[in-house]
This record gives sequence, C-alpha cells and structure tokens, in this order.
Amino acid sequence: MDLVKRIKELNLELPPAPPPGGVYRPLVVVGKMLYVSGHGPVKMDASLIKGKVGSVLDKDEAKLAARQVGLTMLSTLIKHLDSQYEIKRMVKVLGMVNSEPDFFDQPYVMNGFSELMAEVFGEENGLGARSAVGMILPGNIPVEVEAIFELY
Repeated sequence: MDLVKRIKELNLELPPAPPPGGVYRPLVVVGKMLYVSGHGPVKMDASLIKGKVGSVLDKDEAKLAARQVGLTMLSTLIKHLDSQYEIKRMVKVLGMVNSEPDFFDQPYVMNGFSELMAEVFGEENGLGARSAVGMILPGNIPVEVEAIFELY
C-alpha cells in the first residue's frame, strides 16, 4: 500500500512531523520490524494538545487527541521511513493516557488511535495487540503512543 496515496484518498490532514524531544530516533527498522518512538498529539500549527484526562479533557476530547497522535505518527512515517520499506501491518501499540487517578476509560481513549489505523491500513492490518494505561506524561500531553509495525 502506498501510504501517501491512502492518506490522500481518506482526505486526512497531517500535522508536521515533530522533531525528537530528546536523544533518540523517531523510528528504527530491525529486520522486518518497524519500531516507532512515542508520539504526542501535534496540532497543525506544530503545538501540542495539552491537559489531563478526566479534569481538563473529557474522554471524548481525549479520544480525539489519541486520533491526533495517530495523524502525527503517520506524518513521522512519511517523513522518516525510507521508501524501500512498506508497512504490512500493525503489530503492537502502547497507549499512555495522562489521566486522573479516578479515570478508568483509557481503552476508550485509545480507540481514537486504533480506529484511525484501521481506517488507514484496513481492520485486518491496522489493528494489532494493544495496551492502554494511565500515567503522567511529559509536557502535560493527554496521550502518548508508541507502535510496532511489520514491514514487507
């Protein structure tokens, strides 16, 4: 699948790919596996969506933020993945939600990311194994996601 073509077919608008926020690579290819570093929700103006889920953002706003993380990750894939590689399928997703201690809908929030990946890659290849956990995140972003993809 041509990722750029698919994004255009779906009329998705991607934010700019963020620069690394530390000493690491945005993605690493090992054999037929693609490891993507944690991404936050970058807006079109390159700023970040911020706020703790359960107080500043409700679960639906957080779900939209998780979708925005997916758009951000797609932008990184287009910018940094060498054209010799083609994504076959999603393998594993770790979704981290910056949530209040009494917020328990992290899986619902992460559906925003997962639904986007299913839309882009198809349900068979866009959905992989997934974890959704609550924690404190850097910069007070509401959602961070890291992912592993299989390559052809």
